[in-house]
Amino acid sequence: MHPIRREIGELAALAGPIVGAQLAFMGMGVADTLMAGRLGAQDLAAVAVGANLWMVLFVWFMGVCMAVSPVIAQRLGARANPQQLATVIQYGMLIALAMGAIWWLALRLVPPLVVPLLELEASTTALAIRYLHAASWGAPVFAVGFVLRYAMEGQGRSRPVLFAGIVGLIVNVLGDYLLMFGIGPFPRLGAEGCGWATACAALAMLLCMMVQHARLPSLQAAQPWRRWIGGEPKLPMELLRLGVPIGLIWLAEVALFAGAGLAMALFGDGPVGAHQIAINIAAVAFMVPMGLGLAATARIGQAAGAGDMHAVRLRGVVAIGAAAAFAVCSATLMALLPRQLVGLYTVEPGIFELAVHFLVWAALFQIFDGLQATASGVLRGLKDTRGPMVITLIAYWIVGLPFGMGMAFYGGAGPDGLWWGLIAGLAVAAVGLNVRFWRTVRDVRSTDLTA
Repeated sequence: MHPIRREIGELAALAGPIVGAQLAFMGMGVADTLMAGRLGAQDLAAVAVGANLWMVLFVWFMGVCMAVSPVIAQRLGARANPQQLATVIQYGMLIALAMGAIWWLALRLVPPLVVPLLELEASTTALAIRYLHAASWGAPVFAVGFVLRYAMEGQGRSRPVLFAGIVGLIVNVLGDYLLMFGIGPFPRLGAEGCGWATACAALAMLLCMMVQHARLPSLQAAQPWRRWIGGEPKLPMELLRLGVPIGLIWLAEVALFAGAGLAMALFGDGPVGAHQIAINIAAVAFMVPMGLGLAATARIGQAAGAGDMHAVRLRGVVAIGAAAAFAVCSATLMALLPRQLVGLYTVEPGIFELAVHFLVWAALFQIFDGLQATASGVLRGLKDTRGPMVITLIAYWIVGLPFGMGMAFYGGAGPDGLWWGLIAGLAVAAVGLNVRFWRTVRDVRSTDLTA
């Protein structure tokens, strides 16, 4: 079989379940929104506000824990023994527990200070705070779960991640139904029940991954809880050195989109609704390049650990090429069938036509978004995170958001200007990250990859 065809098959086998797991996680947010909507506008607003604050912290801690994947992958490529893999997981879990405690504390202390600033109704503010306080109990659980997930992905095992995601989705939906509506012996908690359902889903996913670590032959040898291994005192700092920039990359992108969404609110309810529909469609499509990026981290990391420069180049090219191909397909679909896609969300004339218009811009930024997400994953596999962090911060916060704001409010472009800012920011990130990859594989010697 041709090496490119074989690599495409192996990448797809690893990325497919990751995409499925990401879609399952998105499904949790959809279920939360749908069920909160059935309770009424107040609970829906409380969940929406709480979920946005929750997501900012979520992506930060997820990004930091993501450092486990390239470290595991490179060690696996260098033929490390199972104890060396388990050591990475153990230190990762210790870091995750510490971060989870900080996350929990932030969700207890910050919401009472921040949510009232949004000037919602007093009862809605109280609901949003109770939602976040309930969800806070899932924070340490999520943090430890991140480590186990990325340890699995770093070893090239993504099906257990998909299984855990499906279990989490089922528990989340069931928890929403029972606790938000007060079915049977369960109390009717409304938006607060949604927070408890999130915490229960986190616990279910963690237990699921722990069971799979204990039962699957491919993961048993690297079980981190058999005995404390210790040693390697520099390893925690390596994980943080890699992870903190990853967290900032994810945080910068989420903040870019959040900033554009908040600015869109200044143009009225119609543009906000249309913007949200177009962004949601784009977010579903984004799960594929995101999954390719996460899979590429493991594939590239294993090749780098083995010091195989040819494989690093091949796997990087295939991952970025696959993302580009998918992005072109999804962009074409959005450009050719915008009315059909928007029709799945709304038929209200004012919002419908504007959402169709926005979807054309979303189609354009699909290409850049796919390229930057996958290139970032490829560079993570090479343990290159600080340079990509600088590139993305410049792209999103020095180019993207200021350009979008300027065009929207001073350049006469209106709501379109904010979309132009998103496109500009993602384009700069895509070019910068891909150029960095090519320069890296051109300049780095094989012996440097395992340094």
